[in-house]
Amino acid sequence: MEDENRRQFHPTKPIRCIVKLGGAAITWKNDFERISENLEIVSQQLRQAMTVSTSCGKVLGMDWSKRPGFEETSCVVDGFNFQPDLDSSHFIVVHGAGSFGHFQASKSGVHKGGLNQPLVKAGFVATRISVTSLNLEIVRALAREGVPSIGMSPFACGWLTCEKNLQIASADVSMVAKAIDSGFVPVLHGDAVLDTSQGCTILSGDVIIRHLAEQLKPEFVVFLHAQRIVHCDTDSIFSESSTLLKWMLQDVDGFPKVHEDGKWSVVKPTFENLNKQVEFTVAAHDTTGGMVTKISEAAMIAKLGIDVYIVKVATSHSLRALSGELKDNIPEDWLGTVIRFQR
Repeated sequence: MEDENRRQFHPTKPIRCIVKLGGAAITWKNDFERISENLEIVSQQLRQAMTVSTSCGKVLGMDWSKRPGFEETSCVVDGFNFQPDLDSSHFIVVHGAGSFGHFQASKSGVHKGGLNQPLVKAGFVATRISVTSLNLEIVRALAREGVPSIGMSPFACGWLTCEKNLQIASADVSMVAKAIDSGFVPVLHGDAVLDTSQGCTILSGDVIIRHLAEQLKPEFVVFLHAQRIVHCDTDSIFSESSTLLKWMLQDVDGFPKVHEDGKWSVVKPTFENLNKQVEFTVAAHDTTGGMVTKISEAAMIAKLGIDVYIVKVATSHSLRALSGELKDNIPEDWLGTVIRFQR
């Protein structure tokens, strides 16, 4: 299986960025299947980050289906020959489920396996209906901004896990690579997938990003998160309900350091209880590990030599991260977290 994965088709064009849209960043996580207004802003920022030309032409949408609340479709074909060029082939988007999918998976126990049980099988179907419907809405939002996005579900692409998220047994990235070479933006998502050891489970978007980073080697990865830490005057990766390291803040001189074994520590600023046990809180309906998984996967990506930027969604700071402004130098006025591997 591993040899088969190594022979996969890889894109001829370099990947600039893999973007993770946190579920809570694009949905109201405690409001069942409700999309946040942040999605529209994220879509606009992604278009800006991809735009090559400095001209400000009219954005021509690519969603030509009928939208709820609109009497007609929005289909303007004559102006596409004059559209500004996009670096669309340099981006991949992966999103979490937020208020989509987690409820169905949690109530039915899909993440624990057991497809021979009628409730689990029904929950598997219900979970996939929910997460793929969110994926469609994200693809449509990007398409309305002129981003040539293509939804790609891990289940449909043959992704399999072994022992839940601990190991990916099979993950064909060849279609992702071919889509990139064809000028599309693949949009993947956390999904209900088959598992070789327990029948089925939930594959986290954070795990998907780590595998894509291993295979496709992007220049950098951007995690867009929803919440602002309330303990200090900055944006960080942690929610106000978390007791985790309010000191883990990006400043121009320091950042978390990822070690050879994949573990991480705060380089700067330092504090007395640096080795204190870190605590996380995870929502009861979250079946993918929440912030624990996010930090673990981000550290593993950084270990590959790929910078990871974690920043609050729909802000000027997220646009700067998406645009690649942080690659060579972290501006003093940028608020967010950088996770970087240091030998």
